[in-house]
Amino acid sequence: MDTNTLSAFIAVAESHSFSLAAQQLFITQSAVSKRIATLEEQLNQKLFDRIGRKVTLTEAGRELLPKAKTIVNAIKDAGRAMGNLSGVVKGPLSLAASHHISLHRLPPILRRFTKEYPEVQLSLRFDESEIAYNSVLHGDLELALITLAPKPDPAIHSKSIWVDQLKYVVAQDHPLASQKTVSLEELTHYSAILPGASTFTQQIVAEQFQKKSLNLNVAISTNYLDTIRMMVSIGLGWSLLPETMIDKSLTVLETGSEPIKRHLGYIHHRDRTLSNAASKLVDMLS
Repeated sequence: MDTNTLSAFIAVAESHSFSLAAQQLFITQSAVSKRIATLEEQLNQKLFDRIGRKVTLTEAGRELLPKAKTIVNAIKDAGRAMGNLSGVVKGPLSLAASHHISLHRLPPILRRFTKEYPEVQLSLRFDESEIAYNSVLHGDLELALITLAPKPDPAIHSKSIWVDQLKYVVAQDHPLASQKTVSLEELTHYSAILPGASTFTQQIVAEQFQKKSLNLNVAISTNYLDTIRMMVSIGLGWSLLPETMIDKSLTVLETGSEPIKRHLGYIHHRDRTLSNAASKLVDMLS
């Protein structure tokens, strides 16, 4: 049993496909099949059920998966720790960033980082904050730049870098646009356009309404803030947007309620040794 074999097992388990696993690992599908067959022989257990094109874990496979991830991540962590001793900044860096941060915060930082550390092989994913959060929590990513969770898992180290002041907004011709003040109760009578219910951003907003025993009236849900801004601007509903995204097509509503702030920053797993590359990127962010 070696890390290549376990990595193949993890890839098949997560993708539910031998062909997709082969693509992820940059090897042939037959090589993946051979590694799985070797692992099943070593453990004397069938790890996958193959019904047509569908690949699912057996009970033994489900039992092995978290242990396999722990082993692979521990070996990678040891490799990073040994590599860090040289002080050289190079090698792979797995990073995810939310769409908003990728568009509005990250470009100048990445430009500087890639110029200063050209030997770093940056693997950058654009994910929703919640997906990136779970990837860090489960050891699949070294770093993530996201909207920070209101109540993070104790295993997650988070650092706020930017703070978005969120404002209630409507289109200029919306019925509420002409009012000097608008209560949260009044907002519940109109359609809201917000990120999904599972997102950290909607959780922050919903908490303010829940404190007043009010329910959100969410008519449209999308996790792309630029899309939300467009839909609000054409009169499809109200929303909350960062001050930096508010333009002349929108009217800010004064609700008299406590200001809503959204913290953006980076996270990593507390038990994971950061590579020199990750540490340098964290230094730039800080």
